[in-house]
Amino acid sequence: MASLKELKDRIGSVKSTQKITKAKQMVAAAKLRKAQAAAEAARPYAERLGDVMASLAGKVSGDGAPKLLAGTGSDKRHLLVVVNTDKGLCGGLNSNIVKEAKLQARKLIAEGKDVQFYLVGKKGRAPIKRDYEKQIAKHFDTSEVRNPGFEEAGAIADELVAMFDEGAFDVAHLIYPTFKSALAQDPTTTQLIPVPAPETADDGGAVVEYEPGEEEILEELLPRYVKTQLFGSLLEREASEQGASMTAMDNATRNAGDLIDKLTIQYNRSRQAAITTELIEIIAGAEAL
Repeated sequence: MASLKELKDRIGSVKSTQKITKAKQMVAAAKLRKAQAAAEAARPYAERLGDVMASLAGKVSGDGAPKLLAGTGSDKRHLLVVVNTDKGLCGGLNSNIVKEAKLQARKLIAEGKDVQFYLVGKKGRAPIKRDYEKQIAKHFDTSEVRNPGFEEAGAIADELVAMFDEGAFDVAHLIYPTFKSALAQDPTTTQLIPVPAPETADDGGAVVEYEPGEEEILEELLPRYVKTQLFGSLLEREASEQGASMTAMDNATRNAGDLIDKLTIQYNRSRQAAITTELIEIIAGAEAL
C-alpha cells in the first residue's frame, strides 16, 4: 500500500498534468475557430474551380487533352499522398488517417497494382514505415512552418506534377482528414492526379466561348487545381488537428479530475487509518502505565 507521502506526491503530479491539459484545451479551442473558418472558406472556391474544370474538360477531345487530365493511359502504378499532422496529443486523428491509407494500399495491392507513398506531416511516417518501408517514395516536412498554406501546397503540387511527368506513377490519391466538428474528423480519399473529370458540368445552359482555347486554359488551370486540392487538405488538417486536440485534452482533463478524486479519497482513508493506529498505540501505552 502506498504511503501518505507517495499519495500526496502523486496527487500533486496529477494536478500539474491537469493544468497542462486544461491549458492545451483552451489553446486548441482558440485556434480551432480560425482554422475552421479558413477550411470552410476554401471549400466554395475548390467546388467552383471543379465546375469550371468540368465545363472545360467536356469541350476537349481525348487527343488534345493535357496529360494531367488524360493521364498516362495506364493505372498500374499508384501513389498515395497521405496528409498527417506534425504534432501529437490529438486523439486518434493520425491513427485513423494511417488506417485509411493502409486500407487503400492493401486494396490496390490485392488488385495487382504497385503502390508507393508520399507522406506529408511527421506523425504518419513511423506507422506506415513499419509496414511499407520500401514503398515510401518521398515525404514533405511541414513541421517548421507555423501555418502551412498555399506556398507549401504549391511546393507539394510542383513536386507531384514533376514526378508524374517523369513517369514515377500513373495515378495519385490524396488521403486527408475532413473536418466535420470537434468530435468528428473523417478520413477522406480522393483522386488527385490525373485530375478527375466530373461526369456533368452545370453551366446554366449558357454558351461559353473561351479565349484562348480550352486546351491552353486547361494547361494553366490543371496545376492550379492540384494546388487548390492540396491547399484545402492542409486547411482541413489544421482544423481537424485543433478539433481533435481540444476534444482529447478535454477528456484528459476530466480523467485527471476523476483520478484526483480517487487518490484524495485513498489519501484521506490512509491518513485516517494512520491517525487511528497512533491513537490506539497512545491509549495502549497509557493503560500499560
